[in-house]
Amino acid sequence: MTEKMKILNERKNPAFDRREIEVEGILDVTPKIKEAEELIGKEFSANPENVKIKKIKGRFGSKNFVITANIYSSKEEKDKIETKIKIPRKKKTKK
Repeated sequence: MTEKMKILNERKNPAFDRREIEVEGILDVTPKIKEAEELIGKEFSANPENVKIKKIKGRFGSKNFVITANIYSSKEEKDKIETKIKIPRKKKTKK
């Protein structure tokens, strides 16, 4: 798996204590969220736990993709600011 990352946009947001980034990458397969967190963490020397992936955009049949992400200074800051995903409850079936 070959990887090339190019920074398209990077800005610091001191109000939320994070870096907001957008990178373009080339891989054989568009990465999943966990893989993208690891790639961003490695590229920006950050702990993958502190990375929040906002969007992964790839095109069918292309090796190019764009990742939009936020990198926080700590996991506590990330958990405080980012919304949690609610797990839907199973619906009760009528008998």
